[in-house]
Amino acid sequence: MLYRRLAELRAGAEAAVRQALPEDLTNAQARLERDVLIGEQSGLLAAIDAGEQGLCFGRLAFRDGRDHHIGRIGIRREDANRTPLVIDWRAEVARPFYLATGHTPMGLRRRRHITTEGRRVTALHDEILDLADTQRTGHEGADADAVLLAALDEARTGRMHDIVQTIQAEQDRIIRAPHHGVLVVEGGPGTGKTVVALHRAAYLLYAHRELLARRAVLIVGPNPAFLGYIEEVLPALGETGVLLATLGELFPGVTATGADTARAAEVKGRAAMADALAQFVRDQQRLPDPVTVIDHEDGELRLDAEMASEARRRARETGLPHNLARPHFAFRVIDALTAQLTERIGADPYGGPNLLGPDDIAQLGKAVAASAEVHRAIEELWPALTPEELVADFLADPVHLPDADAEAIRRSGGAWTPADVPLLDEAAELLGHDDTAARVAAEAERQERIAYAQGVLDLAYASRTHEFEDKDDEDSEVLGVQDLIDAEVLADRQEEADHRSAAERAAADRTWAFGHIIVDEAQELSAMAWRLLMRRCPTRSMTLVGDPAQTAEPGGCGSWDAILAPHVDDRWQHVRLGVNYRTPTEIMEVAARVPRSADPAFAPPRSIRSTGVRPWARHTDDLPGAVAEAVARETQEAGRLVVIAPRGHHEALASVLPAVSAGPSPDLTSPVVLIDPRQAKGLEFDTVLVVEPDELGASDLYVALTRATQRLGVIHTRPLPAALESLLPSAAAAPGR
Repeated sequence: MLYRRLAELRAGAEAAVRQALPEDLTNAQARLERDVLIGEQSGLLAAIDAGEQGLCFGRLAFRDGRDHHIGRIGIRREDANRTPLVIDWRAEVARPFYLATGHTPMGLRRRRHITTEGRRVTALHDEILDLADTQRTGHEGADADAVLLAALDEARTGRMHDIVQTIQAEQDRIIRAPHHGVLVVEGGPGTGKTVVALHRAAYLLYAHRELLARRAVLIVGPNPAFLGYIEEVLPALGETGVLLATLGELFPGVTATGADTARAAEVKGRAAMADALAQFVRDQQRLPDPVTVIDHEDGELRLDAEMASEARRRARETGLPHNLARPHFAFRVIDALTAQLTERIGADPYGGPNLLGPDDIAQLGKAVAASAEVHRAIEELWPALTPEELVADFLADPVHLPDADAEAIRRSGGAWTPADVPLLDEAAELLGHDDTAARVAAEAERQERIAYAQGVLDLAYASRTHEFEDKDDEDSEVLGVQDLIDAEVLADRQEEADHRSAAERAAADRTWAFGHIIVDEAQELSAMAWRLLMRRCPTRSMTLVGDPAQTAEPGGCGSWDAILAPHVDDRWQHVRLGVNYRTPTEIMEVAARVPRSADPAFAPPRSIRSTGVRPWARHTDDLPGAVAEAVARETQEAGRLVVIAPRGHHEALASVLPAVSAGPSPDLTSPVVLIDPRQAKGLEFDTVLVVEPDELGASDLYVALTRATQRLGVIHTRPLPAALESLLPSAAAAPGR
């Protein structure tokens, strides 16, 4: 019945789109209405497509007789009461599905989990929450976590799936936390912090639709592979008003394909770079040394350091960014040169007052302002700059930095790197954008449209008047289109509107203010990166997820206090996820020894399941051969396999793994993937092979070891790190058995 109703909704939406698309409308208002209709119906179709799989996954039976089905989207009957058939999982009435317990039943008599494959029910699991209820269905289960554990044991596909059917109580409280302010979600590997953040985005778009659909939600991920891994989660929940981006994609017009050394990235990420760039901008506001001589039709003009210094002081006092303060500098220089010319031409040889009148002086000023030579001199002293020009010049000669730091980032030319993007954004703030010419041109175009619209109205009025003049009726009134609309309104309606989605417009606009920002692996971002993100969300409505124990980037802030204190002081909320749903106990016991070796007090998240499969290690003198053999053996098991190795080994390993997917953006749906530890952040695979762990830093090794949901193997030619020596006794046994 639900799928029949879903089919009716789909057919109605498709029919509305088909009916609207062929129309060749010449009226701008009609085109706008058509585009709005198509946008609304397309959004409805996206939600319908999202509901196709797992349309109904739960049922709540309340003590008071209410009975609700829970699903991905809300569906109602087409009757007078709009009777609910299935409740959206985000609705308040659906909360007992995730929060109710035997101790706190929240009014429930029983809760049912419905497992489906396509449109076929494959399993039912009933939980009795009211012990006084004697009714039995035969689907009662003693293990309340059976549905969750079954989902966790499923083979991975290379794409993150939503957890809408198995959201746990601690996760639900985070997902539905208030919209405003900064919420920090900390959690170790496998605690589900990323998927919780994505479901939080879906919930916020549901609960604050009007605001967030207009302002959009930004999700920042650590790398392109991660964004590919999570890209299907929100569409599966019926939400498309979200922009997914890496830090290197947050400056429109720039593609950050270059790579920095770790040292260079760390230097570029320091907060001190903001001061260095600000000083570099001031360096561009120069003075003549000692005089700039300007050719002019009325004789040479001399722009000296004192004159320019006064103009510079007055321009800086405006507090405007460099490019916006430039006209103030130019006006002062032009005024000073005009005064100089006035004094020379109009001076009374007998010592009397200047012989030039106000009109004469105004004409001289216009001539000075129109002089190309004058403008060249102004450009030399206070140039108009772009962020790209400024940062490129700064990197070529990184002044205002200690010599060692300057040498680390010095670069002439080359591709932009992700660490350059916050510098470009900082430069854009320091320079500002003078859009005066664009606004003047836009207003001129608008006046032309108004004049054209007035002509259209005049013709319509004349035609209507002629029609009434043909009638012999003295009392007739000429009520035409001019009585209902004026030329300005008509012109504005004729202007084409921007029909891109909020996310598409946000991606192209550096100054866009997002309604909410979610940052994954937040501990890795530098101080300069945080300055960029805080500009993108002036309301500071953010969800930050990460784990300081997994900080690997040298420029990463690591500490939440270090990240947030400069921007929100202590006005932020911290929650922690402590349950590891991904990593089996056998693997987590080994992985936890890595951070614990540096910090004996380290407490890993608690794994909730065991597979009985022990991790293994194998020493070899033929690394590529041993990896190829292990891959051939392990791929006989179901699911996806990843080889995590230091970047220097990738070429040799790829040569013996012909079916492997590798590179900056590997296909994670491939049965075998080759990546480095930084690319592995946030990902999970059924089987993980870690290569040469001794070449990895402690954080990278911890990340690599905790990507597995089922099996873990370690292959090495060098001695194992001390934290992994417990794997050595298993080397003589059959690996993984």
